[in-house]
Amino acid sequence: MKLGIVGLPNVGKSTLFNAITKAGVESANYPFCTIDPNVGIVAVPDERLDALAKMYNPKKVTPATIEFVDIAGLVKGASKGEGLGNKFLSNIREVDAIVHVVRCFDDGNIVHVEGSVDPVRDIETINLELVFADLEAVEKRIEKTKKQMKSGDKKYKIELEILERIKNTLEQGLPVRSLDFETEEQSYVNQLFLLTSKPVLYCANISEEGISSADGNTYVAKVKEIAEKENSGLIVVCAKIEEEIAQLEEDEKQMFLEELGLKESGLNKLIKESYKLLGLISYLT
Repeated sequence: MKLGIVGLPNVGKSTLFNAITKAGVESANYPFCTIDPNVGIVAVPDERLDALAKMYNPKKVTPATIEFVDIAGLVKGASKGEGLGNKFLSNIREVDAIVHVVRCFDDGNIVHVEGSVDPVRDIETINLELVFADLEAVEKRIEKTKKQMKSGDKKYKIELEILERIKNTLEQGLPVRSLDFETEEQSYVNQLFLLTSKPVLYCANISEEGISSADGNTYVAKVKEIAEKENSGLIVVCAKIEEEIAQLEEDEKQMFLEELGLKESGLNKLIKESYKLLGLISYLT
C-alpha cells in the first residue's frame, strides 16, 4: 500500500512524515522545502503478530508494511504547471490513497502560504487543482468515446453516460469519489485513473495545547463536514507530538500517551483508517 501525504506548504505534512518514518526530513518554515518526494516504508503495528512471535519464537518475523510518500507542497495553479504543480500531479498519480494534512491550529510564528488559517479554503485549493486536472482528462476521453460510438458498440454509449456524469460532478468542483457507482461502473471508472477518485484520509493537524479540546475545535468540525460529504476519512492528530513520540523508546511511548490522555498514537490511527479506507485487512501466514 502506497500513501501520498499532501497539503499546502507549512501545514505540518513533513513534520507528520518525520514522525511516521523517523526519517528526519528537512522541515523548514518556508514553502517547497520538500521538492522531491521523500519515501519511507514503515511496519504495520499488529498485536496479534507480536503475540505469535513470542509464542513460537520464529527465526524471522515479517510484518505488513506501508509506503509513505511526502509529496511537495501544492499551490493554486498546479493543474497549469505553476509552482511545483506538474511534479505534484505526477507524484500523486502513483499512490493508492491520499493523506491530506490540513492545518487546524493558530500560530503566528508559523507562516501560512495564504496568510491565514482556513481549512475549508485550503482543502478546496488542493481539491480544485485535482478536479481541473481530471476535468481535462475526462473531456479528452469523452471526445475519444464519441468517435468510438460510430462503431455501433453499445458499451461506448454506457461509457459516455458515465463520463458525462463525472464531467458534471467535476464542473461543480466536486471530486469523483463523492459519486456512487454500480459495481460494473466502478470497474470502468477505476480504469480512468482519475486523481479525485483516489480515496482520501483528511488529517486535521492540531496544536499540542488543543489536544484536550479537539472535540470543540471549529476548524476540525469544518474538515469533518467536508470528509462526510465526499465519502472520505478523517483523523485528528498533533504532528508535533507525533514527532516527539517517534523519538521515544517503546516502553516510554505508552506512558507519554497516557499523560496526554491519548489511547493510541496518531500513526496507529493513520494506519487503521488507511486500511479501512482501502478495504484492506492483514492476513497472518
